Amino acid sequence: MRQTCLNTVFELAKRNKKVVFVGSDLGPGVLDSFKKKYPDRFLMEGVAEQSIIGLASGLAFEKFRPYVNTIATFITRRCFEQVLVDLCLHNLPVTLIGNGGGLVYAPLGPTHQAIEDISIMRSLPNLTIISPSDAYEMRELMMDTINIKGPLYVRIARGGEEIINNKNDKIKIGKGLIKKKPGRLLFISTGVMTQKVMAASQELKKDYGIDAGVLHLGTIKPLDGKILRYWLPKVERVITVEENFLEGGFGSSILEFINQNFNNSKIKVKRIGLPNKFVTKYGSQDELHKYYKLDKKNFVNTAIKMMV
Repeated sequence: MRQTCLNTVFELAKRNKKVVFVGSDLGPGVLDSFKKKYPDRFLMEGVAEQSIIGLASGLAFEKFRPYVNTIATFITRRCFEQVLVDLCLHNLPVTLIGNGGGLVYAPLGPTHQAIEDISIMRSLPNLTIISPSDAYEMRELMMDTINIKGPLYVRIARGGEEIINNKNDKIKIGKGLIKKKPGRLLFISTGVMTQKVMAASQELKKDYGIDAGVLHLGTIKPLDGKILRYWLPKVERVITVEENFLEGGFGSSILEFINQNFNNSKIKVKRIGLPNKFVTKYGSQDELHKYYKLDKKNFVNTAIKMMV
């Protein structure tokens, strides 16, 4: 997924001479083809993420389209004030690419876990947030970033995920995808969590006869209000799933949407995500998913309990 994202930035640069790539302390070999073809539009800075946001802001004021790439914790947490003041306040067309959203950097401990980025970034005015579920969706959404007039944050997962989307899916920033039509129950998920939710939905149907729908929102902000207003009245139970703190996260945005759009709603909502605690466990991302119950087993069990 990460490589697809960077390759798409290169593709955009071929089509638009205003596209500029800005990297922060990335390893050698990253986008070598871009560097060789467009050396004047390839900037690799050091460990100075906050300064890089200011640099990108200046480039945007000069009518360039900067794509800034670094680790998700640094481009969000460390640069929060710069993103707010330099980019969002002026509504500048800068795309922020955050590598390792969620628990991707599991072996590196709490300093590198981007598990509050959805919460803090969705609080910023003018900022669009996308979180693709696979490499195919990543390319389609990245190609659409050039049409966004304001700042945008891209939450990138580990890479190597199964492809669950195809050319029949109408993928566009701001649009959700109904991956499986619901019965009484609907999963609403974002990012790579949609992959595990899809597996849970299949097991629920096969082993328990439960029709659990799956709505994937590759755009976290703004939410696709049209698709939510269409499907939410058709179900009785909703389970939101995210690889982020529950506080102020993706599931919170769904609750807020229901509160704002449906009077006296009787929809029961269960949010699944990470507890508001520092990650003290080490291991692989999959091991931490299992520890924090961001896995198929818990999704299935939660759905069964809600349907009783």
